[in-house]
Amino acid sequence: MALTLEQIVEETRGWPPEKVGELVGRLTNDIHASAPDVETAWKTEIDRRVEEIQSGKVQGVPGEEVSAHVGKIAGR
Repeated sequence: MALTLEQIVEETRGWPPEKVGELVGRLTNDIHASAPDVETAWKTEIDRRVEEIQSGKVQGVPGEEVSAHVGKIAGR
């Protein structure tokens, strides 16, 4: 008999945080492993963006500025 999502959540509530982290990591790896074309596309995009920053073609935005902007959007 398959467990429901709610049963899995209830079962894992009592687990130590490191075990929950391991479970989440394994599930996340399974998702990414099933889509190698997505991983390749992300690597290409990351490489392109890093090159743009390193060459000076684009300017990075400080984290504090991004956080402030997100806060305004979220109404904080």
